[in-house]
Amino acid sequence: MVIGMSSSWRAGALLASAATRRPGCTCRHLSLARQAARPQVPAATRLLSTTARALSKGPAAAYDEQVASGLIKNDEHQRGIVAVLQSIHDELAAYDPPPLAPLVIQPPRKKPMFSLARILGDELFQPPPPPSQIPTIPPNVPKGLYLFGSVGCGKSFLMDLFYANLPEKYASSKRRVHFHAFMMDVHQRGHRMKAKLGGSPEADWIVHAARDLAEESQVLCFDEFQVTDIADAMILRRLMESLMGYGVVAVMTSNRAPDELYKNGIQREQFVPCIDLIKERFKVQCLDSDIDYRKMPRALSKVYFHPQTPENTSEINKLFDALTEHEPVVEHRPLQVWGRDINVPLSSSNVARFSFDDLCGKPLSAADYLEITKTFETIFLTGVPLLGLDTKDMARRFILFIDAAYEAKTKLFVLSDPPIESVFSDEKKAAGAGITDHQRSVMDDLGLSADTVGASSIFTGEEEIFAFARAVSRLNEMSSVQWSQSTSKGPTKA
Repeated sequence: MVIGMSSSWRAGALLASAATRRPGCTCRHLSLARQAARPQVPAATRLLSTTARALSKGPAAAYDEQVASGLIKNDEHQRGIVAVLQSIHDELAAYDPPPLAPLVIQPPRKKPMFSLARILGDELFQPPPPPSQIPTIPPNVPKGLYLFGSVGCGKSFLMDLFYANLPEKYASSKRRVHFHAFMMDVHQRGHRMKAKLGGSPEADWIVHAARDLAEESQVLCFDEFQVTDIADAMILRRLMESLMGYGVVAVMTSNRAPDELYKNGIQREQFVPCIDLIKERFKVQCLDSDIDYRKMPRALSKVYFHPQTPENTSEINKLFDALTEHEPVVEHRPLQVWGRDINVPLSSSNVARFSFDDLCGKPLSAADYLEITKTFETIFLTGVPLLGLDTKDMARRFILFIDAAYEAKTKLFVLSDPPIESVFSDEKKAAGAGITDHQRSVMDDLGLSADTVGASSIFTGEEEIFAFARAVSRLNEMSSVQWSQSTSKGPTKA
């Protein structure tokens, strides 16, 4: 059986990033309510696309243009990474991806009714496994980039700069996606592939999924590469090797050095070959800028309201009414995700309103939050409490929601009991309980202060503290006027 005879790339990139982000840029104020729903093109995005069209020279010229215009400040640490991205850009300009060969699947081998292996159960008598279907990596495939560094140092901005200024020939074959969303897409494709292949033991669904992805995108940009799920850890080596075998070039950002990925994970020894592949096939670079761009002073937009007083509740109600005045508001709209319905208490076509209990008090997953933020451009969240050990599951879901909203460029209005930046502080625990040595060590690695983390005992594991630090940083960035300007979403919203 022959699958996928066509070698053409399917146009369009799934889950493409709607806009290029840059913390700290100078932007003018928007009207808080009505202009939040009006389509806007961020200044940084306009400049990136204009630079790409006018110069077509890649990320180095685009970076120079932004510095010259005063949109960003020159950063020598970033310039070093820009030079690496420019070299990859130039290699891609001269690169011709190999044609995608068809996948040939042999019919399943018939098992003999009687065999020594079946009788004795001895591995020595087992038939040899089918040959690997993973394609050999062509020698001319450019190396990708693995860019790691602390929270807020500009990794995502540089990757977006690279993505926006790729050679024109990749316009319909590039994809920028949060890594968690990408892996969800891979597993969904896996389910379809397994059904299509009929459970043939001769077929490796990962290779088929990789070929399918390569038909769509020859350049992949992953944001927030991290591995916390054993299901992802067990397939990543074969997936990445298959993608490179089909000529795909990847650029990815992460908070962790390769050797720190999936640290202390279950069966980590089976993930180590993936780490080796990253170090062999990617240019590994650390962006160790001393500047946290998300913490740079900037104009604030009134999007977070606290405490939950009648006055603040009234302000939230007025904003919601203003953004939904031109269309009816639907109560209890069902939003379908993977064959089941999620209740949306109040919503118009692109504005939704949830209580914290509706959004984080129910067993929702990352997939649910991705679908919610994909569907609605603006989300109102009310009743956010101070989160402690008794609400740890809610805190984890809140972090998943923040990550999804950040990646989808969603506009947030929040009514909380504590200040939003202190929602994780867990101040209700016994006085005098401090930060553990382990927490302090990880906080030092992240550049976090005790004031930022508070006296929280919610987050104890290393992965949890990383996720918490990212959430606090993102909440800070999402309160700015610049974020208000950059949250317009076009028809390509993922």
